[in-house]
Amino acid sequence: CWLPRGAAKPVPAPAPLTEDELAVMRDQAADLAAGVLEDDEDAEPSSSGSSSGWQTEEGEEMDVESAVAKARAAAEAITANSGKATAKPSSKSKTQAAAGTLEAALAELDMDHYDDSDEEAAAAELADDPDAPCPAVIARALGGRSAGIIADDPYMAAAAGDSDDEDGGVTGLEGMDSEEVDDYTLRDSDLLVLAARNEDDVSTLEVWVYEEASSSTGGEANIYVHHDVLLPAFPLALAWMDCNPGSSSTKGNMVAIGSMDPGIEIWDLDVADAVEPAAVLGGRQPPAAAEAAQAAAGGSAKKKAKQKAKKKAAKAEQQLRPGSHSDAVLGLSWNREYRNVLASASADGTVKVWDVAAQVCEHTLSHHNGKVQAAAWNPAESPVLLTGSFDRTAALVDVRSPTAAAMVWGVSADVEALAWSPGSPTCFLVSSEDGIVAAFDARAGAGSKPLFRLAAHDKPTCSLSFCAAAPGLLATASTDKVVKLWDVAENKPKLLASKEPKLGAIFSAGFCADVPYLLAMAGSKGAVGVWDVRSSSEVAAKFPQLLQDVAL
Repeated sequence: CWLPRGAAKPVPAPAPLTEDELAVMRDQAADLAAGVLEDDEDAEPSSSGSSSGWQTEEGEEMDVESAVAKARAAAEAITANSGKATAKPSSKSKTQAAAGTLEAALAELDMDHYDDSDEEAAAAELADDPDAPCPAVIARALGGRSAGIIADDPYMAAAAGDSDDEDGGVTGLEGMDSEEVDDYTLRDSDLLVLAARNEDDVSTLEVWVYEEASSSTGGEANIYVHHDVLLPAFPLALAWMDCNPGSSSTKGNMVAIGSMDPGIEIWDLDVADAVEPAAVLGGRQPPAAAEAAQAAAGGSAKKKAKQKAKKKAAKAEQQLRPGSHSDAVLGLSWNREYRNVLASASADGTVKVWDVAAQVCEHTLSHHNGKVQAAAWNPAESPVLLTGSFDRTAALVDVRSPTAAAMVWGVSADVEALAWSPGSPTCFLVSSEDGIVAAFDARAGAGSKPLFRLAAHDKPTCSLSFCAAAPGLLATASTDKVVKLWDVAENKPKLLASKEPKLGAIFSAGFCADVPYLLAMAGSKGAVGVWDVRSSSEVAAKFPQLLQDVAL
């Protein structure tokens, strides 16, 4: 999905440290200072595994005691030879001088503490004053950031932004040169696209930057990933919002993510390298909270063990937060009028309406008999919600009367996507697994015949998107790897253009609200593409308003 222009900060802020991270840092710093942690890169054990590392000039290994004995013998020999070149003292004084020189040499070498490292010295210092910070090493292993930073290293200080560079004081730009700063800083002309990706069982949320063709880009459009966020579960749905969890009055740059988990994660897009979401709606309780809930519910562990198979579902339900979905979240829709309201569609067969600011579920709707794939708020009547399900129906509900019966329309197959017509807010489109797109008018009543049925694709039509600046211009995308543009004005669909963007099976496509002639597409190959639909002569001829320049 596209982000509204200007919604993102020019430079994402670094993620703040959590209390758990700080605790881990303190523990690792203390362990490293005490010599508990070892540097695998510097450790080079000998093949025998028992050698102390001492070697003779001939390369023969010897232990510490042998090395000390050899050093003692060498010192005695040097003392004896040096005594021959001077006047001969008495036998007793010569012996005392030799012993004194040898003891001084060994004291200077301090062979008894040769193997003690600087970290052990620091640990001794730390033991004397446990509250003092570790002077030698600051260990950091979480969040993908540097580990084992030497606190007094001037080069590391310079890399952290303690230089005379004018950008050194900007949070999030530390350690970057001028070219990197220029690439990382978002401009007013940049357009941002959100995409969820999964590769090798690793899920990420990516923030893509699209630069339109201009003299600064060499006359060609440019698209690249600005930053990404590691996700804990396979993502299935995205919904951008400007409502901050915990505060409906303060606008933010947030995204709600539905996944294979029952919880809905809300991430702050203005924070780079975040390791946890800003909030979670529903989902599973932390282990400690789940155990407390089970203990409060009563029952012995032995009794539960005997009835493990019988109470497996009940146990899983106990681990869910109040109001949570119990299965994957397949669809999300943010209400632009009531900014704190989010609708979610789930594989558990329910639709939930959330208060994002309070982080609670306000309504649970159960008007479908199968998995609910999609949800969409009406752009004109904000309390009206359209939902689509695998029970082959689309339904209309008014959340002001959540217990009232829903208006239902049947379709030819499992619902894939929904869209309201911007030119006629009582009309909506439903795409299904068989590739059919059907249009309905809510004024005709529940179960009314479709305004038209369009065989848009040979495979599931996964996405529908209207161009806000060109009423009647519809984009459809399918797993058949093709994106198509249609003129559906006057309910007489006509194909204007089609494109195979080489992105694999297309799962999502959407027009940009700020620059309406741009269509973003994402597919199974894990990349995002942008189509300037003005390149189609049929589109340009039918909708000349798209040829006008967009003011920045």
